[in-house]
Amino acid sequence: MKVAVILPAAGLGTRMGRTSAEKAGTSRKQLMQLDGAPILLHTARKFAASPDVQQIIVALRGEDMERVGDVLAREIRNKKVKVVEGGNSRQESVEHALAAVDPDTDLVAVHDAVRPFIDLATIGKVIAEAAEFGAAIVAIVPVDTVKQVTGAQAGGPKVTTTIPRERLVLAQTPQVFRLSLLQQAFQAARKDGFVGTDESSLVERLDQVEVRVVLGSDRNIKITKPGDMDLARLFMEQEAAGRRTS
Repeated sequence: MKVAVILPAAGLGTRMGRTSAEKAGTSRKQLMQLDGAPILLHTARKFAASPDVQQIIVALRGEDMERVGDVLAREIRNKKVKVVEGGNSRQESVEHALAAVDPDTDLVAVHDAVRPFIDLATIGKVIAEAAEFGAAIVAIVPVDTVKQVTGAQAGGPKVTTTIPRERLVLAQTPQVFRLSLLQQAFQAARKDGFVGTDESSLVERLDQVEVRVVLGSDRNIKITKPGDMDLARLFMEQEAAGRRTS
C-alpha cells in the first residue's frame, strides 16, 4: 500500500497576526521557528518517521518554494518530497498538490502544516482505517456544551438549542482517503462551486463511503494564534525530554 501526505502550507496565517509572525522573522505561521526549526519542518518530520508514508507533498506560496524546498530536501532524505505552488485557499492548495501525487498511490492523507504534534500511532491508525473503509479522519470529542444560535442581532446571538455532545466530534487532521475518491470529490466540488472547510466535507458530498473517525488527542493542536506558541513550546520540551529518557 502506497501512501502520500499533502501538507497545505500556502496560507498567510492572518489569525496569528502580523506582529507575532514578524517577530519570528517571517510573515507566515507555518514558517515560524519552534525549537530552532520552522513549524512546517517539525510537521513534515512526523510523517517522514512513519513507515506507512512514501511521499510528502507540500503546497507553498510561490515566493517560498525555493527556500523551503531546499530546507525540506536537506532535512528529509528518507522519503520522496515534492513542493508545489499552492492556491489562494486551502482547497485550491490541496487540489494543486493532489495533481502531484504519484499515480500508483493508494491513499492520500491531508494534514495541517501547523499541527506538528501528531503522533505516529494516530497516523498509523487513521491510515489503517482508511485502507479498510476508504475514508477516515482524526477527531476528538468536545468537552464543552455546544449551543446552536441564531445570527448576530442587536443584542447578540440567541440560543436556539443545545446539541447533544455524544453526536459531535471536532475534526482534526490527518484526513485520509483513497486517491480516486479524493480526486472525484475535488472534481465534483469544482464543478458545483462548492467550498468546504476540510477535505472530509468534500468527500461526504459524494455519499459513496462512510467517513470513519479515529479518536485523536488534545495535544494535536493547530497553531493558529499567538497564545498557541506557548503551548507548542511546552509540548516540544516534553517531546525532547521523552527522547532523552527513552
